[in-house]
Amino acid sequence: MSDRTRLAVIFGGRSPEHEVSVVSARSIMREADPERFEVLPFGITRSGEWLTPAETARRLEGVEAGSATDLGADLGAGGRAGDGAGLLAAGAVLAELAEVDVAFPIVHGRNGEDGSLQGLLEIAGLPYVGSGVAASAIGMDKAHMRAVFAAHAIPQPSYLVLRDAALAELIGGRPSREALTSIERTVGYPCFAKPANGGSSIGVSKVESREGLAEAVTQAARYDRKVVVDTAIAGREVECAVLGNADPQPSPLGEIRPRGAFYSYEEKYGEQGAELVVPAQLTAAAAARVQSIALDAYRAIDCAGLARVDCIVGETADGPGDVRVIEVNTLPGFTPISMYPRLWGETGLDYRSLITRLVGLALERHAEAGSYA
Repeated sequence: MSDRTRLAVIFGGRSPEHEVSVVSARSIMREADPERFEVLPFGITRSGEWLTPAETARRLEGVEAGSATDLGADLGAGGRAGDGAGLLAAGAVLAELAEVDVAFPIVHGRNGEDGSLQGLLEIAGLPYVGSGVAASAIGMDKAHMRAVFAAHAIPQPSYLVLRDAALAELIGGRPSREALTSIERTVGYPCFAKPANGGSSIGVSKVESREGLAEAVTQAARYDRKVVVDTAIAGREVECAVLGNADPQPSPLGEIRPRGAFYSYEEKYGEQGAELVVPAQLTAAAAARVQSIALDAYRAIDCAGLARVDCIVGETADGPGDVRVIEVNTLPGFTPISMYPRLWGETGLDYRSLITRLVGLALERHAEAGSYA
């Protein structure tokens, strides 16, 4: 019998970030230390069907061969993609999942990093990499995240959350003067309109004037019932990777230099992507302030394992600068060239060792939780 840890890598899912998840998962499976881990892939199709490791491996052959970029979208009982029966109908998957030692969930977006998958793993009693249910849910929902930041005095951009009647007005293209005035007084231009729940900048638009607001909000509302509108702060976009449970540590910083108006989906994943500067060219005082605020934000939403904290550092003539937290990403992209592992690579912690460290943190957290009555 093998004494290696049986590591389930769970990936795919229904969200628009399915393909990003597949890329991250393939990297983890390829780079995890084979002497320590027996890696078992558990894929979730675009329609929500859970696949056994054998079926997942078969579908990944198409991805490896270049004939596919995802795990497919099986037809559900109603004959439509997207109405899959899900995990409860997959007895073989549940049986195999019960035999693993620890999970590395890398499902981005809804039903992956929003606390729902974490809740399933908690109920199953299975240790898993990353934040728990509450932190994952808060980290996914920008409206809730902003409220938590405000409660903890975490510096952030001015913002408004649009929902219900206020959102319907803008989507309909007939916003009242009061609604426009409220947004402009609180947020102003330029600003960003973004789905409250989402990632990879999908559905995000930069708005330069009143004329573009309704269209941008309509675009964001295609992905969520709540839309966050926040101030676009002039400055440098800087990211900090945080690693740890009770005693989290900040990484060196990286800077994002978009080629366009902002760090869009195309710039994150396209061939003509944004320039990533690692380490960020900041003064020691500015870097220390970003790292300190990143740790405050990580603790404020009760993260565990890993997260990437994205900030804007305002332009100042001297001093550490004005730092505002844009968001905490509790499940950042995890390819070897993604910002999170790249930043830890600056410290000498390579990708393979980072995977090992994250699994260790998952087991540590699970053991600690089990010690409570």
